[in-house]
Amino acid sequence: MARNAKLSRKTSETNIDIELNIDGKGKYDINTGINFLDHMLESFSKHSLMDLNINAQGDIHIDDHHTVEDIGILLGETFNKAIGDKKGIKRMADAIVPMDDSLAIVAIDISGRSYCNMELNFTNEKIGDLTSENIIHFFESFANSGKINIFGNVNGSNDHHEAEALFKAFAKSLKEACKIEHDEIPSTKGIL
Repeated sequence: MARNAKLSRKTSETNIDIELNIDGKGKYDINTGINFLDHMLESFSKHSLMDLNINAQGDIHIDDHHTVEDIGILLGETFNKAIGDKKGIKRMADAIVPMDDSLAIVAIDISGRSYCNMELNFTNEKIGDLTSENIIHFFESFANSGKINIFGNVNGSNDHHEAEALFKAFAKSLKEACKIEHDEIPSTKGIL
């Protein structure tokens, strides 16, 4: 069963198309209009081995908030559609990823319920052309529409390294949680 999906979202603030293949090879074609976000999403694709295509136009002449938020929303929706009924998935996973001075820890539960808890300590207002406070907003948006739990913690002294370690740990933990281990729904409720 193919675990892929393609969705679009168009509002007065953004116009986004996303295609995701959970069982891919880490190939990507990403253009969000925000260069540092492109870099983070490319890293996510590469380290999750999920194929990811994103084409986004947003009102970044105002700021990057709406574009980051709507990409998070739509990527979560696309993931939720691609993962399907979740039959046989591992469901829960975690990853610890170092990057130079930084260390990120992310735990995932593909539970059908959304929650996001992030402990991030960025020093600067911007990382490249991405507003650093919007990184947590991206993960909150993804968790809400993807119906998953994300817990993340990152420490370090360089914002770029901290953000990249976080996206890599997210990639590794999400890929592991998506692995097929058996042929049943991994819940005593019988549904996720």
